[in-house]
Amino acid sequence: MKIKKTKFKDLLIIENVKFNDDRGYFRQILIEKKIKLKFPFNVISVSKKNVIRGLHYQAKKPQGKFISVIKGKILDVAVDLRKKSKTFGKHYKTILSEDNCKSIYIPKGFAHGFSCLGKENIVIYSCTNYRNQSCERGILWNDKFLRIDWKVKKPILSKKDKINPKFKDIF
Repeated sequence: MKIKKTKFKDLLIIENVKFNDDRGYFRQILIEKKIKLKFPFNVISVSKKNVIRGLHYQAKKPQGKFISVIKGKILDVAVDLRKKSKTFGKHYKTILSEDNCKSIYIPKGFAHGFSCLGKENIVIYSCTNYRNQSCERGILWNDKFLRIDWKVKKPILSKKDKINPKFKDIF
């Protein structure tokens, strides 16, 4: 497991190793003592190709998120919402897939989303805090200010994600 820093403070890319044999493979995903955080809340999302989930964050009781792809391929996007940060309002994106074995750690204070590039995409989230539905917020996925290229021509979105407010209307 290699941990790489990014230009976004505390946002990390984790390169894991996959051990293949004739039965399949074995892959480590998360070693808490290397990240030096606890992840008490874990969830899975299954999505078909062209689905965009996000951009989501929790206004109070924010979560750090460790994201890994078990099956498929996604474009993972994090938007810095930390007002005192040098990268406030900017986004970081990376490809995560079952083939490249990469994970991303997104610290508290970011909005998160991803687009699904594989036929079937299974994503596991390990979070530093529990979900608090009353604190859930979103930013419009195609906000012109953020200029995110999701690599999807005909996106499939939830009703909620279609009507999220723009970044500048929130911040």
